[in-house]
Amino acid sequence: MSLLKSAATISGLTLFSRITGMLRDVLIASVFGAGALTDAFWVAFRIPNLLRRLFAEGAFSQAFVPILGEVRQRGDHTALRRLLDRVALMLFVSLCAVTALGTLGAAWVVTAMASGMREASRAHEFGEAIWMTRLMFPYIICMSLVAFASGVLNTFSRFAVPAFTPVLLNLSMIAASLLLAHRLQEPIHALAIGVLVGGTLQLAVQWVALGRLGLLPRYGDGLRAAWRDPTVHRILRQMLPATLGVSVAQLSLLINTNIATWLAPGSVTWLSFADRLMEFPTALLGVALGTVLLPSLSAAHARNDHAGYNALLDWGLRLVLLLGLPAALGMALLSDGLVATLFNYGAFSAHDVAQTRLAAMAYAVGLLGLLAIKILAPGFYAKQDIRTPVKIAIAVLVFTQLMNVVLVPWLAHAGLALSIGLGATANACSLVVLLRKRGLYQPQAGWTRFLLKLLPALAAVAVVLLWADQHLDWLALGQHPGQRAFWLLGVLLATVLVYFSTLFLFGFRPRDFTRRRP
Repeated sequence: MSLLKSAATISGLTLFSRITGMLRDVLIASVFGAGALTDAFWVAFRIPNLLRRLFAEGAFSQAFVPILGEVRQRGDHTALRRLLDRVALMLFVSLCAVTALGTLGAAWVVTAMASGMREASRAHEFGEAIWMTRLMFPYIICMSLVAFASGVLNTFSRFAVPAFTPVLLNLSMIAASLLLAHRLQEPIHALAIGVLVGGTLQLAVQWVALGRLGLLPRYGDGLRAAWRDPTVHRILRQMLPATLGVSVAQLSLLINTNIATWLAPGSVTWLSFADRLMEFPTALLGVALGTVLLPSLSAAHARNDHAGYNALLDWGLRLVLLLGLPAALGMALLSDGLVATLFNYGAFSAHDVAQTRLAAMAYAVGLLGLLAIKILAPGFYAKQDIRTPVKIAIAVLVFTQLMNVVLVPWLAHAGLALSIGLGATANACSLVVLLRKRGLYQPQAGWTRFLLKLLPALAAVAVVLLWADQHLDWLALGQHPGQRAFWLLGVLLATVLVYFSTLFLFGFRPRDFTRRRP
């Protein structure tokens, strides 16, 4: 199967996940609005999410997948099974300890994440955030084991199940909102219950998929044998710098969330919904390409295939520009239509639309950088060099917070989003410069012609989006939600048609981006 087809498979399933996620957020906006208790939920939900990214999708995957690919390349099935058994046991025990500590210390954790809620006038909001944090903390155990299973399945080119399972979280939260919210004394608790149920469902589905491959972990060796395993120690040594790198990014998120709690009520929710819009292109393209590239880059490194390694990075970067640039234009120029059509119902007011729109436009500035990081960072991870991205991440954290000092007093919550976007751009530029400097990546022939052929297509997209922005009053169309959705869909379809038609006229063909998996 070609890498493009694999990425398309992941993108298609991820699109389904993001659509259900958007439906989830539309329902949350309609039922709960953008107020103090909704902010409390998003703060509580970000805490296990932060740790999930820190221990699971971030540091663990970066350290585990390249070493797993190396062991698999040797063809020793016994060694592979032993590695899976022992890593799964170590992961489970470690995260049980973290969950126990987090549950007991929930008040301190919420204070660190959202110190603005400690004001006396917000005592109820603070208490609800603590309660929901304690309820959702076990979610990290489920999602870390899901990350383990996903790493194994992706290494064996089973991309569909890991890409599909996030749908289960969204469906669980939707069901909890519809079926439980009106039955509970505090309706917002339904969302926290839905998160915990959704994490359990995701783990169950991926565990079944591992069982079908005959790779379901067994814990017969015991914790002592797992701790003494030299390959497990290699993963742990790789996780230390990876954890630092991911924690830098998550520390930036924590600081920004904390700052947002000191701004106008609703700021955390506005940023969360704008972030949801940004997740569409980052997941559909960035995550999909990063998922298929890391195992392929690791395999090329194991074979000492430098030319293939370089070609993989070049292929990924061209796809990022081809699809990321029009996505960034869409977020910037169609943000009013996107936010109003998706969220402007029930308790989510016109003011909430305007504030969320500002954050979405600010995020659009850094979209290309966020996508490029998903391609460039695996260029280091596959070489088992995690320290370089970590050093860059630390510098970017400092840069981002300096931007906050300048931008937040001027742009409030949108300044936080813009700082993240500028930081991501700086991160991507630093990664590509170092990849080139170390000889790991050299752009292949044809880049100038490629970029020149992109420009007319991007100009055509801008014309369509500017026309829509000038001629459509998205808030007024809220009186006719069906008509508003029809117009948004029409604008999006017209944009896609104009973009790809123009690309075709200037010589782009699908075969130009087809690449076989090494």
